[in-house]
Amino acid sequence: MRGGSVPAHVWLVLGVAICGVSSAGAIFTHVDEIDPLLRASWRLQLTALILAPLAILQLYEIDHEVKSKLWSVSTAKIILASGVFLALHFGFWVTSLDYTSLTHSLLFVTAHPLVILIGMFLFVRKPNRLELIGGIAAFTGAAISMLDAGDVQGDRSVTFFGDQLAFFGAVFVVGYIVCGRILREWMPLFLYAFPVTLIGGLLLLPASWLLEDGFSEFGAFGYFGHQTLVWFVLLAFIAGILGHTGLNYCLKYVSPLLISISVPLEPVLGSLIGWMFFSTGIPGLWTWIGGPILMLGIVSIIYGEHLTNQTSLDNEDRVVEAE
Repeated sequence: MRGGSVPAHVWLVLGVAICGVSSAGAIFTHVDEIDPLLRASWRLQLTALILAPLAILQLYEIDHEVKSKLWSVSTAKIILASGVFLALHFGFWVTSLDYTSLTHSLLFVTAHPLVILIGMFLFVRKPNRLELIGGIAAFTGAAISMLDAGDVQGDRSVTFFGDQLAFFGAVFVVGYIVCGRILREWMPLFLYAFPVTLIGGLLLLPASWLLEDGFSEFGAFGYFGHQTLVWFVLLAFIAGILGHTGLNYCLKYVSPLLISISVPLEPVLGSLIGWMFFSTGIPGLWTWIGGPILMLGIVSIIYGEHLTNQTSLDNEDRVVEAE
């Protein structure tokens, strides 16, 4: 389907999905009366509850071969690892929202292509020209943005510590992405997303119990009956289902490159949503300068990796034809 015309509704789904994913940061800042690790757990728990019936339906539809792979030890290990990475990603990112501005948190948590580039350089291959230029631009943009440290945006101040937390969120989401790429080659979407999301949500509970005072007040499942429940349902449905599931749906029809390049839109749309609906403030001067440089660097890295992968596939095709 990617090679042909894209149905009109797919573009609508893609737009809704990007906006849905982008809204998460703004909504998380709005419910900051809940401690961040518990906040992240509640979001993942509710998303898992929504995913559960969809996963059960898919379980009855899969063939015997997929079912046997589903219950294998190796699959269980990767699912567990994915859940751990997801918990770490959400734990660090949602905590960062309490220590820096919404815009800075979104800028640094969506910098995971830079993390992937560094990993490839250290363990796999040298970056191509576009990736190298993108990496330099991303680091430069991040450094310029950090000059806004101390600037008050809404009810948050930009801090180096908060930006670090958000970047750690980007580091750990790479592990989640890698696990997903391994399993999603054969594993149906909801059968993968449900256990990973549930594991991530449950793992954040002992972390909150150990580190946060609010756990004793609200409890592991305190969203039931709490005044913020509607916001957590919105987080689970809009960001989790419409957002991430929508992007996965669009992958059937559009290039993965297009989905990847939409990532840098999240800081822009998320900041706009936060400013319009939750009074999260306007970014400082240095963020206006450094943020676009960082985002352009990320786009350059993504496109450079795409060109390298495409070249490798073309070379493999030529080898097959020659044989």
